[in-house]
Amino acid sequence: MAETCGQVLLGSGLTILSHPLMYIKVLVQVGHEPLPPTLGRNLFGRQVYQLPGLFAYAKHIIKIDGKSGLFKGLTPRLCAGTIGTIVHSKVLQCYKLLVNKEYLRKMIARSCATIVTHPFHVITLRCMVQFIGREAKYSGVFDSIVTIYREEGILGFFAGLIPRLLGDILSLWICNMLAHFINTYAIDDSTSHTGEIKNCSQAVTGFFASMLTYPFVLVSNLMAVNNCGLAGGLPPYAAIYPNWLHCWSHLSREGNMSRGNSLFFRKLPAGKMYAVEQKRFF
Repeated sequence: MAETCGQVLLGSGLTILSHPLMYIKVLVQVGHEPLPPTLGRNLFGRQVYQLPGLFAYAKHIIKIDGKSGLFKGLTPRLCAGTIGTIVHSKVLQCYKLLVNKEYLRKMIARSCATIVTHPFHVITLRCMVQFIGREAKYSGVFDSIVTIYREEGILGFFAGLIPRLLGDILSLWICNMLAHFINTYAIDDSTSHTGEIKNCSQAVTGFFASMLTYPFVLVSNLMAVNNCGLAGGLPPYAAIYPNWLHCWSHLSREGNMSRGNSLFFRKLPAGKMYAVEQKRFF
């Protein structure tokens, strides 16, 4: 119990610190570009049109909503993190004797935590996307729960769940396979720094897996806000997708599968024009 409480406190602290980053990333994912591109130079000295990065975007939000505006959606995200940590820990304990393979235990625990906390994830994303249309439809956790249930029913709480689950499972599988390969063929157990090397390899495999599974995260987030009554989930920012496969196909055709993946050194997409009034690309 003490270990779980420690994980909750640590996770909550990291969530608070990283929240502005996630907030800006979500706005970029849905296609909101409030600042026009500027002419700059890339790493090779070539002139290119660059999009505003993390700090420029943050300054824009602060100018409109103040510093507290960077923390929209923080409460439901903290709820999701706390509940997810508890569920993950409990499920791992329950399946410790039932499932022998650690990989399967982690997959079951992570999937359960994702399913249980997804309603809070949906609320978090919608609170953030309200910035685009200056709405106040989702003003609190309980009010948001009532709003979603009244307008969309139970299924509204699980919008975008399938691609998120698939991404989690695929990410764990990639991490497990890469870690097994590195630990088996690339690390000599006779060295004195084996533990440090394995910890480093876990970080590398985790980063690599997150890069490969990013399209699932993007599609999940877009489906969570799609056609929910907010400007950021309706045309011209987004098409009305009947399901996540259509969303995936549309993003793939447009070349936007990595949109929002990087918040630094962002260049103007090839063949795109910036619409000043709509604050987006077309």
